[in-house]
Amino acid sequence: MEVLRLDRSHAESYLQLRLEALQTNPEAFGSSYEETIARKNPVEHTAARLDQRENFTYGAFVDGNLAGMLILVPESAEKMNHKASIFGMYVTPEFRANGIARALMDKAILKARELKTVEQINLTVVTTNDAAKGLYVSMGFTTFGLETRALKYNGEYLDEEYMVLFL
Repeated sequence: MEVLRLDRSHAESYLQLRLEALQTNPEAFGSSYEETIARKNPVEHTAARLDQRENFTYGAFVDGNLAGMLILVPESAEKMNHKASIFGMYVTPEFRANGIARALMDKAILKARELKTVEQINLTVVTTNDAAKGLYVSMGFTTFGLETRALKYNGEYLDEEYMVLFL
């Protein structure tokens, strides 16, 4: 397994994994599969997002195939640049429980520490996602809040926990 920072050259494989994530675990993401494919040119849109070098999109490759992803987004505003957030964490089901999610998180945490200004990393996780919560807790994240009815999918409300890791 290799964890790399993604760029425009990975746009097609990243988009395919993102679409898989939105179909496999729609409850875990704020955007939907339908919204994503409805964009005028989803591959170019994805490439442009990967070109945004102020964010750090990482991918885990197994035998050359993208098997997992996450995005580290440092805050840029002066009063908030001590924080970064993690979004879009996903590992394809066939590769779960193999250390890929931990490797992605390790890479993001290491990058946050390298940025010097970042003192904490925030993330949200759907309260029913016990595997993800277990990983985050094992890495030192703690819960600091709960948003009830944070997402609504197929008429069902989902709650999200807010978690933080102080560096």
